[in-house]
Amino acid sequence: VQLQASGGGLVQAGGSVRLSCVASGRTSENYAMSWFRQAPGKEREFVAAISWGGASTWYADAVRGRFTISRGDAKNTMYLQMNSLKPEDTAVYYCAASGPYYSDYCTTVADEYDYWGQGTQVTVSS
Repeated sequence: VQLQASGGGLVQAGGSVRLSCVASGRTSENYAMSWFRQAPGKEREFVAAISWGGASTWYADAVRGRFTISRGDAKNTMYLQMNSLKPEDTAVYYCAASGPYYSDYCTTVADEYDYWGQGTQVTVSS
C-alpha cells in the first residue's frame, strides 16, 4: 500500500486546513488509517484515527473538537479537517495505514501501522 498525503501549507492562527491522503495498491482490503504529526525537536505523536468502515474514530486530546477525520466513499481516501488552528499545531503531518482488519478496529499506536506516507507540512502563524 502506498500513501500520498497533501493539503498542507501556511495558515494563520484560527484558520482551517484540510489534509488528504490517498492510498494506492492493495486498497481493496480493509485498512484502518490515521494521522500522526511531528514538530521540530519533538517526538511523533498521534492525531486521529479512523476504522476501515468509518464507524470508529479516535482523537488526541489536543485536537478533539477542532479536527475531524473522515474517509471518502471509495474508502481509499482519508481526510483531516483542521479548524481553529493554533501555532502549536505546526508540524509535518503523516498519514498511515494498518491492517487489513475485519472489524471496525483502529489504533492510536504508531508501531501498529505498517504503511506511511511522506508527510505534508502544516505551519500555523500567530
